[in-house]
Amino acid sequence: MPAQPKVVIIGAGIVGCALSEELTARGWTDVTVLEQGPLFAAGGSSSHAPGLVFQTNASKTMTEFASYTVGKYSSLSLDGQWCFRQVGGLEVATTAERLAELKRKHGLATSWGVESALLEPEQCAALHALLDPSRVLGGFHVPTDGLAKSVRAGEAQALRAIDRGARFLPRHTVTGIESANGRVTGVATDHGVFAADLVVSCAGFWGPAIGKLAGVSVPLLPLAHQYAKTTPVPALAGVNPEALEATKPILRHQDRDLYYREHGDRIGIGSYAHRPMPVDLDAITHPSQGAPLMPSMLPFTEEDFEQPWADSKALLPALAGAKVEEGFNGIFSFTTDGFPLMGESPELRGFWLAEAVWVTHSAGVAKAMAEWLIEGTPRTDVHECDVNRFEPMQLAPAYVHQRASQNFIEVYDIIHPLQPMEEPRPLRLSPFHARQRELGAYFLEASGWERPHWYQANSALPEVADIPGRGAWASRYWSAIAGAEALATRERVAMFDMTALKRLQVTGPGALGFLQRLTTNQLDKPVGSVTYTLLLDETGGVRSDLTVARVAHEEFQIGANGNLDLDWFTRHLGSDGSVHVRDITAGTCCLGVWGPRARDLVQPLTDTDFSHKGFGYFKAKQTHLGHVPVTAMRLSYVGELGWELYTTADMGAKLWDTLWEAGQELGVIAAGRSAFNSMRLEKGYRSWGTDMTAEHNPYEAGLGFAVRMDKGDFLGREALVGVSEETVARRLTCLLIDDPRAVVMGKEPVYVEGVPAGYVTSAAYGYSVGASVAYAWLPRTAAVAGTKVAVEYFGELLSATVAEEPLFDPQMARIRR
Repeated sequence: MPAQPKVVIIGAGIVGCALSEELTARGWTDVTVLEQGPLFAAGGSSSHAPGLVFQTNASKTMTEFASYTVGKYSSLSLDGQWCFRQVGGLEVATTAERLAELKRKHGLATSWGVESALLEPEQCAALHALLDPSRVLGGFHVPTDGLAKSVRAGEAQALRAIDRGARFLPRHTVTGIESANGRVTGVATDHGVFAADLVVSCAGFWGPAIGKLAGVSVPLLPLAHQYAKTTPVPALAGVNPEALEATKPILRHQDRDLYYREHGDRIGIGSYAHRPMPVDLDAITHPSQGAPLMPSMLPFTEEDFEQPWADSKALLPALAGAKVEEGFNGIFSFTTDGFPLMGESPELRGFWLAEAVWVTHSAGVAKAMAEWLIEGTPRTDVHECDVNRFEPMQLAPAYVHQRASQNFIEVYDIIHPLQPMEEPRPLRLSPFHARQRELGAYFLEASGWERPHWYQANSALPEVADIPGRGAWASRYWSAIAGAEALATRERVAMFDMTALKRLQVTGPGALGFLQRLTTNQLDKPVGSVTYTLLLDETGGVRSDLTVARVAHEEFQIGANGNLDLDWFTRHLGSDGSVHVRDITAGTCCLGVWGPRARDLVQPLTDTDFSHKGFGYFKAKQTHLGHVPVTAMRLSYVGELGWELYTTADMGAKLWDTLWEAGQELGVIAAGRSAFNSMRLEKGYRSWGTDMTAEHNPYEAGLGFAVRMDKGDFLGREALVGVSEETVARRLTCLLIDDPRAVVMGKEPVYVEGVPAGYVTSAAYGYSVGASVAYAWLPRTAAVAGTKVAVEYFGELLSATVAEEPLFDPQMARIRR
């Protein structure tokens, strides 16, 4: 690609404008923005967006995107007019459940560095005089939230880009995406073809139509969302100068799926309190086809607004003297998991997406996209947003429609961190599923797989009586049975379904060299070796952690984290055909057999030597257990003796039955993911995507042992030169919460000497150590055993202490016996 590539951006909404500014600010000035409508109220979601920007999100990444958007738009103006008004954001609770949720949200804001406060009802009314304090139990206030004028902010950024050389072309309808040899070469329009080295689709809800032209999946669903304005409200007469529009905080009444903002002496009301209204793009007239100025604004369905209007008058009594003067159903984009679609399509090289992005996150997304395009890696972790995150079944139109519609319904709901979507399920079933149902498995979902979290059949285990209770929030999607399963695993032997783990096969004469270049550890080992290693990006950030088994001279089986790993490997394949990468997950399955009696279970089933001497730790063998061919790997993510046993999907049920039958006299149980997570934390084993991401390097994450700087060059090596555990500024740290019944869930802020200094990643009760365990990012100076800290949990500070890790079996005696 040339040093100054030709970039074509499709769409001049807020995202396209922001991206053009971010690219040109970094020196990429050969940028063309094509817009099918007029500039800059082009007729998409940005044109009608009411502009409320609430920054706090359960996702650190999304909060960072919103905070950058606030900072950038606050600095913009257009013809002397504001682009962002920092009026603050206020969320109120009218139920005890919502009040607790606001306390949790205050913790999230603190974790992500957003200033916020919890308020009493009278304080809420003092900020927003239209509120009836008698209907409010409390509030959550972020003073830096506010209102964005999306069209104005878009134009202000576009003008900056134009000054640097970018061009914006209105009323250019895209009619095709041109390509050659699997790479984009241009964009065809009704005014001709525009050559391109890179194309970025920022088309908003039109994204699927653009994707169709390119042969690219854009898994989003356009949905209509109600917005109304009242007649003048007497209580607002003369309050808001015309140029300011609003002086009171933007307001959320999430118990009724509503939000509010001022429009001078009127109130604007947005409602999610209606049925999902999916929009057929084919039924919308394009601006080029004589559409009205705002094709994204559909007729208002008054019947859907009757209850929201009644709820609004109850919360804001001053509305009693007003009426709904006007309204519309505005189209915008929803995805299956609530995150944007960012990154390069796997189906067409050079074709990038920045779709399903709301005004709230627009500048932050644009910044990350510009970094990604120019530098090769965004400086913000974007794994939640990467378009390559989806499994194939998650791209099915029916799946996208159903899940995105449900996300609309739940947009303001109180969602537990473990709470799965209920439909469509089940989708992916392991070969063990029927047996698990017979044992009363309680299933949650992982990448579409039904995954047991505990088994009702274990309710009679004597260990159940010894499991301590926990708070109401942590008790959801949990059972004391899980604790009994963990203890039984430590005492006897258990079978864990590991099928949901992504499995890749890398083969060919160039396989070893390929993996050596992409990973940090030494893989040039004999056949039968298994190695824990890392994938890094160019900055040294941890993209993933892997287990790599060399099962033949030119064949490796990889335990990966998800589809992003498959995409990463695929993108780095050479053109000489010496390496092949294949996803073997669907055709295979895996049982983890762990516990002090694991060897007693498997050894009688095979002639292969499973002794410690004959089958060492981190080794692999291909053998048979009974009638079942298996690849056995001596690994343990729970800290006990045992093996991961892989076979083909058709033999999975037979593998389960063989082990289950043989294990009865040993007291074998089936154990679920809840026990697994507790046991891995007792051992200090990391979970990528939760404990560490690409924003962390291996030494910060405590994974320096998986880096071999002396093995030769590998991706990310240069960024690690001179870095060590002694030089890093932060560390992933083990905490023990003083109150053993106080089990936190993750993402809570951690205070050092009374000041927020980090946040929790993973947490669970450690049944074997008898303590509430949490891992957290802390400054290196605080990551010292014995340091006293505090964890904020639902507005309360829980005292905790930094502990040495691992907490359980630090000598590794139980695994290596």
